[in-house]
Amino acid sequence: MIRRIDLRGSGPETDYRAAVPRADFDVEAAVPAVHEICEAVRTRGVEAILEFNERFDGVRIDDIRVPVEETRRALEELDPAIRAGLEESIARLRRTCAAELESDAVTDLGPGARVTHRKVPMNRVGLYVPGGLAPLVSSVVMNTVPAQTAGVGSIALASPPQKEFGGLPHPTILAACALLGVEEVYAVGGAQAIAMFAYGTGPCRRVDLVTGPGNIWVVTAKRILKGQVGIDSEAGPTEIGILADDTAVAAHVAADLVSQAEHDPLAAAVLVTPSETLADDVVAELDKQVAVTRHQERVRTALTGPQSGIVLVDDLEQGLAVIDAYAAEHLEIQTEDAAAWAARVTNAGAIFVGSHAPVSLGDYCAGSNHVLPTGGCACHSSGLSVRAFTKSVHVIEYDREGLAAVADHVVTLAEAEDLPGHGAAVRVRFDD
Repeated sequence: MIRRIDLRGSGPETDYRAAVPRADFDVEAAVPAVHEICEAVRTRGVEAILEFNERFDGVRIDDIRVPVEETRRALEELDPAIRAGLEESIARLRRTCAAELESDAVTDLGPGARVTHRKVPMNRVGLYVPGGLAPLVSSVVMNTVPAQTAGVGSIALASPPQKEFGGLPHPTILAACALLGVEEVYAVGGAQAIAMFAYGTGPCRRVDLVTGPGNIWVVTAKRILKGQVGIDSEAGPTEIGILADDTAVAAHVAADLVSQAEHDPLAAAVLVTPSETLADDVVAELDKQVAVTRHQERVRTALTGPQSGIVLVDDLEQGLAVIDAYAAEHLEIQTEDAAAWAARVTNAGAIFVGSHAPVSLGDYCAGSNHVLPTGGCACHSSGLSVRAFTKSVHVIEYDREGLAAVADHVVTLAEAEDLPGHGAAVRVRFDD
């Protein structure tokens, strides 16, 4: 069912990041095809998008803009239990996002010398919500709430058209848009959606930033267009890493591995443990749980792929080193004194502490954001948050006295760089 990687006895010189492989996700190989799509959207606009909708999604529509009444109708017809779940998810995420808001930082450097560090929201953003193997309604929440909390003035959202629903995005996605007050929605998927946002196509005005997960076509389009538009990240297939000892419940660990594996055949599920007994018990549980799960074929493909495995280590110290090198998108700590081990982790998109904090909680109702860095990028990147939708601006306020205090230093440094005009721009203010 799932392979084992034995790192017991390996020393600190071992490259643990290379020892725990990931899915083959070759963005560069997709560049030529995606570049062609982006160029078609840039040069031919909506006409090209409609052609790609038909080619890739099997549906021909006349207008990429979703009428507002369709989102409202979807909300009216939404299952009350799903609405209640969305409302709880939104409420919890709004609270954590509000706590992330940063105030301006004002520094007085002397009489008449002040620098203010301002946080400014983006003017307009484009949010992408996948609709392939699963309609990720939760991604509507995870992208929209931090953008709204940051104060973004204009929000557009795109999701692939669905043949089953007459060329509209999935109705649950539309309902979530209505619930959140997002009225600018487009039935566009894949690379063409990212190009639409980046260039401004048809009724969709150009955006400043694109966020949201997607398949390799979406990720490749982000890479190609990131000079044209801001992006959140190049997110690849989802992944879970679990650090566990013999206090972990094998059924819980196996269920969490399965939960990520059902996302995608390329999803990565990795257990790191010093307990051979736990490893054996988890394998037995996987055999039982996979046999009865709904998406059995998808899950089995992911768990048996080269990106998944059980990694055996000497002890939790080595396990921590392995899991830190792996830099998982989602990291669970199921050990004795889990909080203490979690506090020592430096590389993870999100950390789930203890036996009652599964990753699926974070996907929906933890109050955290599930748009997270993948592919080891958690060693340098963060998950989506309010900060992603803001930018920093320094505001410099100096009067004559303030400038006089540093004028000689500015002139000296300008001369050191052979930029005499810089110094002259200061001197001229004191020539009178």
